[in-house]
Amino acid sequence: MIRLLGFSASTLSLGLAIYGAAAAFWGVRTRNRSLVASARGAAYAIFGLMLAANLGMVYALLTHDFSISYVAQVGSRSTPTWVTIISLWSSLEGSILFWGLILAGFTAAVVYLHRDRDNDLFAVATGTMLIVGAFFYLLLVGPANPFQQVFPVPADGPGPNPLLQNHWLMAVHPPLLYLGYVGMVVPFGFAIGALITRQTDDRWLRVTRRWTLTAWAFLTLAIVAGMWWSYEVLGWGGYWAWDPVENASFLPWLTATAFIHSMMVQERRGMLKVWNVSLIISTFLLTILGTFLTRSGILSSVHAFAEGDIGYYFLGFIALTLMASVAIIAGRSEELRSTGRLQSAASRETVFLLNNLVLAAFTFTVLLGTLFPLVAEAIRGVRVTVGEPFFNRMTLPLAVMLIFLVGVGPVLPWGQATEKHFRRFVVPGVVGVLGAVVWMAVGGRHLLALLGIALAAFAITANLGELWIGMRARMRAHGENPLSAAGRLVMANSRRYGGYIAHLGILIVSVGIIASSSFTLDHEFTLSRGETAEVGDYTLRFDDIWGSDEARRFSITAELAVLKDERQIGTLRPKLNYYRMSDQPIATPAVRTRAHEDLYLTLMAFEEDGETVTIRALVEPLVGWIWVGALIIGTGAFVALQYRSRRADDYGVRRTPGPGGPGARRRRPREGVAA
Repeated sequence: MIRLLGFSASTLSLGLAIYGAAAAFWGVRTRNRSLVASARGAAYAIFGLMLAANLGMVYALLTHDFSISYVAQVGSRSTPTWVTIISLWSSLEGSILFWGLILAGFTAAVVYLHRDRDNDLFAVATGTMLIVGAFFYLLLVGPANPFQQVFPVPADGPGPNPLLQNHWLMAVHPPLLYLGYVGMVVPFGFAIGALITRQTDDRWLRVTRRWTLTAWAFLTLAIVAGMWWSYEVLGWGGYWAWDPVENASFLPWLTATAFIHSMMVQERRGMLKVWNVSLIISTFLLTILGTFLTRSGILSSVHAFAEGDIGYYFLGFIALTLMASVAIIAGRSEELRSTGRLQSAASRETVFLLNNLVLAAFTFTVLLGTLFPLVAEAIRGVRVTVGEPFFNRMTLPLAVMLIFLVGVGPVLPWGQATEKHFRRFVVPGVVGVLGAVVWMAVGGRHLLALLGIALAAFAITANLGELWIGMRARMRAHGENPLSAAGRLVMANSRRYGGYIAHLGILIVSVGIIASSSFTLDHEFTLSRGETAEVGDYTLRFDDIWGSDEARRFSITAELAVLKDERQIGTLRPKLNYYRMSDQPIATPAVRTRAHEDLYLTLMAFEEDGETVTIRALVEPLVGWIWVGALIIGTGAFVALQYRSRRADDYGVRRTPGPGGPGARRRRPREGVAA
């Protein structure tokens, strides 16, 4: 029954997506609003069908219906309920099914939230999103069908990958990642809609700004959650290894970050029209590429990719989307001409242009390092490796440039900077020099790390300085206390100050990465019971070891006392987990987190008599700043999302001509003081 329900829902979704896309485009062409309305109805129906299919699969997993292929592949009677539920997205077919639900949800949300905007731009955007949906629903009825019948029916299944069972973050990271990936479909749809309907002014940007920022925020949190999972589960002490799976999520984040900044240049100066549509199309394609890399089998080997069909579907979809997008952009070259130009090199738009160039170079570098081994294997049949040294050598200078631009951009005005603006760099410059001095005093020597810390101190001070200027103006004008002035300032111009808050979060993350990469202490030692070892300022004493048997795994836990200045300050218990369905032990490190550093222990090996253990111990400075910085980024994004434009044409209504001519805009308030 569930198998029939799920497959029927996927098949109906495919048919409705094809119909809805055709109805939307044909309705626009023939001015038939009833057809456009039926496309909206199709979007709602698809969401209901995808919800039913996903709930059906969850029910099949919970009831251990091993007659369904996906349940037989990832289900197990011994896994806890929460692991059983998140098995929905633990493998290829289930993740495509879950992707289809989120995509249907975004499409239905766009249709519902913009239901009063009955114009061609929204109709074509809806049709474009339905075309993307049709591709994924095609996968669900074809090579990624999770509802296939299994015969004979197995009595039990292997359960999901043990790595996915070892930490609660697997209940959070994939949904955040899919929300970030799929969310980029919305601005992509509106970009295509703007091109097809020739509405290439900044209206489509204002409509999609909040959608883009929402998807970017989800993607940011997903990347950091993935870093945290790697840090807490894999036991190697790091959080980023330039693995292709990591890079797959980082690439669209880079281009989306560039788009969030460059769209403001088009809004303010009428520039970068071609660049903006190219950026958002690239971002969408990179999300599809990321799914292709992680789900096609190509990362294990080109031969594994060649043995399956789904990789060719993804490659074909990427190629067709790219060719169609380039053709549409070429056909709209006249409409995409810039109407403005740079007035001065010392301006915010110049900084945003440089920001985009650096982010584009960053994207190209990461893409090259990620794809080169795959291309080399496909052409030469030889597997090559592009490791951390390449990525660090090529990207660190670009990261340092970005830190500098994050400090300069908020201070410079649109148009032309004056001496007053340059004076605002004095205090941040002094703080940056002091940061460099402190860094060298604690032993920092690497030039790029030194520059990174100095520029991060400079940029943090510059962004805080802009917040202080606005606060001081409000305090003087309205007699408000600092806390009230800060809150009202931020909410009065949430787009601007939300960006500054996000900048501060990114800078704090940068400081955490630089410090932990520069000063980590790494020791491995073998201890007998009662024996001690030194690592940094800590003394570790091996006290005990025991085993515990669970339904799905057997765990070995070592207990170590943590001492400092001959006084016990804590106890850490790293584990090794042996899962029933896997021969590979999975480590669960023990971490003692403090504001200034982490003490990180991994149980590497043990003697069967329980008298000796091998421990890897790391002392990593400021790792916690990465997680705190991520929360600040999320806060900044949330604040920025509160901004709502009050222009009439943001709501699908043409502005009524008034004084100043058609489309006349209100004068913007002066910079630095929010009314």
